[in-house]
Amino acid sequence: MDLIEKIAAMSVPAVLGIAALILIFGRKNGFESFRKGAREGLDCAIGLVPTLVAIIVGVKMLTSSGVLDFAGRLLEPLTTLLGVPSELLTLLITRPFSGSASMAAYSELMTQYGADSFPSFCAAVIMGSSDTIVYILGIYFSSVGVNRSRYAFPCAFAVMLFCIFFACFLSRIFYA
Repeated sequence: MDLIEKIAAMSVPAVLGIAALILIFGRKNGFESFRKGAREGLDCAIGLVPTLVAIIVGVKMLTSSGVLDFAGRLLEPLTTLLGVPSELLTLLITRPFSGSASMAAYSELMTQYGADSFPSFCAAVIMGSSDTIVYILGIYFSSVGVNRSRYAFPCAFAVMLFCIFFACFLSRIFYA
């Protein structure tokens, strides 16, 4: 092992040892601070459960009802006109709502068209540069207690649409 590997291997035990020394010899009650932080984290997690359940149930209802497939067929002419491959529609519809559903659509796309295809290239750029806006906004607003979020979702949705078209535009430039 060279010097860098030895330093890397010892960094985690060193940080843990330093933290233990600070807790033992520090002036504050370290265990009490830890216990208080763990209690606040648990309270926060319990407060998020209803929001998570609502999002999961809603996404499952959409995917099971066939609404996503219908919306994909309905939007296909528009997305083709705008330069977005129609193969991405299932991914694009599920991405704002569910990370796992969009990952399943992404995996299906890779399997069906291959990793070297243009739709897969676009999908990789979109998956790497976007997130589930409904989930993030729901969790964020429920955790901080925001009740008035009138413009947050439309703004986040507009940004997501721009990013999709921009990702496909850049993919056309860099796809070889």
